[in-house]
Amino acid sequence: MTMSRFDGRSYQSRFDALAAAGLDVHGEAALVRDYHPVAVLDAGCGTGRVAIELARHGIETFGVDVDHSMIAEAVRLAPELTWVQGDLVALALGRQFDVVILAGNVPLFCPPVKRSALVQSCGSHVAAGGRMIGGFELNRGYDVAEYDAASSSAGLALEDRWSSWDREPFLPDSTYVVSVHVRP
Repeated sequence: MTMSRFDGRSYQSRFDALAAAGLDVHGEAALVRDYHPVAVLDAGCGTGRVAIELARHGIETFGVDVDHSMIAEAVRLAPELTWVQGDLVALALGRQFDVVILAGNVPLFCPPVKRSALVQSCGSHVAAGGRMIGGFELNRGYDVAEYDAASSSAGLALEDRWSSWDREPFLPDSTYVVSVHVRP
């Protein structure tokens, strides 16, 4: 049995409570849908919140997370979707996607020495003309320059950048970043 860092059901209950209170918990999926993807890799999918919402809109989704408890909750919520427990640093799915999304601080859950490898590995799954969209908190030991360098090493170029999934402008004092990198 694999030990989990998280309790997937408890983690999901936070988002369920926010949604029940009337808050929109699907900003990431809304942004991804604007790129009209056919297939999306939700890298670091957690309990599958983003992938499930995308699938609800007819988009083929594939979710990967290293944590057993998170994947178990994703399977419980949407057993018809494809979920894989795996390490994003060594990800090799043998296919590419229109969009690869890293929502919810995915690089920050990885040991600092492996963050570039994680971003490059995920970036290698972006199809020609496709995008990698990643969002994470700043001031937690990982910065935009490092993320951009790893994305560039994966053959991706910066296309857009905001300070939120709602596309608020990115400013020097922003505490969160959402970056869109494209494979030319």
